[in-house]
Amino acid sequence: MVSKAALSKPAVLGDFVQRGPRLKRRQRRPKSPLTIEQILAWADAHHERTGKWPTLRSGAITDAPGENWVAVNYALKKGRRGLLKNSSLAWLLIRQRGVKKTCAAPRLTIKQILAWADAHHQRTGQWPNQQSGPIAGSQGDTWCAVNRALAGGWRGLRGGSSLTRLLARKHSLRNSRDLPSLSVAQILAWADAHYKRTGKWPTLGSGLIAGSRGDTWSAVSDALRNGSRGLPKGSSLARLLARRRGARKARSLPVLSVANILAWADAHHRRTGKWPQKLSGPIAATRGETWYAIDAALRSGSRGLSGRSSLAGLLEQNRGVRTTRNRSPLTIAQILAWANAYRAKKGCWPSWSSGPVDGTTWSAINAALMSGGRGLPGGSSLAKLLQEQKPE
Repeated sequence: MVSKAALSKPAVLGDFVQRGPRLKRRQRRPKSPLTIEQILAWADAHHERTGKWPTLRSGAITDAPGENWVAVNYALKKGRRGLLKNSSLAWLLIRQRGVKKTCAAPRLTIKQILAWADAHHQRTGQWPNQQSGPIAGSQGDTWCAVNRALAGGWRGLRGGSSLTRLLARKHSLRNSRDLPSLSVAQILAWADAHYKRTGKWPTLGSGLIAGSRGDTWSAVSDALRNGSRGLPKGSSLARLLARRRGARKARSLPVLSVANILAWADAHHRRTGKWPQKLSGPIAATRGETWYAIDAALRSGSRGLSGRSSLAGLLEQNRGVRTTRNRSPLTIAQILAWANAYRAKKGCWPSWSSGPVDGTTWSAINAALMSGGRGLPGGSSLAKLLQEQKPE
C-alpha cells in the first residue's frame, strides 16, 4: 500500500520528473548570453597563456568554467546565445585579430562550384571528381578540398553533400522531355568502362556516368524501368547487368568455402608473385567475385563462412603470409614523405580512406598511429599528424 506522502513526493526518472500520473521533462538551465567582446577576451587570454590562438580542439575555456570552444563556435555559427549567425571562431579571429590559418580558406558557393565544374567539363570533356586535382581558375583550391567542404559543411556550405551528389542533382534538373535517347548497347558500354575502372559493376548509387553528358546510373535505371528514352519497359540496371554481364545480387550470391578461397589465392600468387589483399580487385576465373567481397564475407560470416576472420588472417593461418601484426615498422618521416607525394599527385592531403600506399594502406597507417603499432608511439592519428607536422 503506497502512502499519500509517497504519492505527493515527485519521483525523479533521468531527465524527467514524475508528478502524479504525468511525466514532465526537467527544464535545463539556459546558458548565459555571449558577446563578441567576451569571446575575444577569452581568446586573447588563451593566446597569452599558450602562444596559440584557440581552435575547436582547444577544449575547455580556462577563464570561463563550463564553457568550451566548440560551444562558442556553435553559437557563432547558429546565432545562439545573443550572437549573429553564419560566423565561426576561425572567421572571428581572422577579422578581429588578423589570424591566418590554413583551415580558414575562402568561402564557397554552389554557384561557384558549378561554374568551375562546367569549365572543367568544357576543357576536358569529363565532369570532375574528388581526384581531379587542382581547380583551374581558382586560388589554389582542389576538387578534393571542395568535396570535403560539401560533405562537412565548411567554408559557408550546408554540409551533408558531395561533389558527385551536387553534379548529379544539377544534371537531374534537365528538361525530362528533351533528354537524348538511350540504347542497351550504350548502357552496357558505360557499365563495362565503370567495371574496368573500379572493379565493381555500377549500382543506383554510383552517381554520374563517366563519359556521358550528365547522365546518372539512377536515371538510367529509371529509364529502363519506365520504358522511357527509347528503352523497353520493365527492366532495371541490376536486371540488365545480371542478364547480360552475369552481375549478381547480394541476396543470390553463391556459398563460399575456405578451400575455394585458398585455391583462388594460390592461383593469384602463381600469376602475380604476390598474395592477394582485399583491394586486389576482381578474382580471375570467377564470375564477378572480388577480393574485397571475399574479405567482407570472412569478417561477417556470410555466404556459408564462419565469420570473425579476414582475407589477411586466412592467408596468415594457412599460407604463412604476414599480416599487419608483423609488418615492417613505420616512422613519422616515412609517413610524411608518403603524404607529401600524395599531395603532389592529388592536390590534397591523404585521409584514412585514401586507399593503398607503397605496400600498406592509409587506413592501416592511421590505425598504427592511434594504437601505437609498428614502432609508432600511439595516441595520434593521420589527421593529427598532418596538422601538427605541417609537411611541405
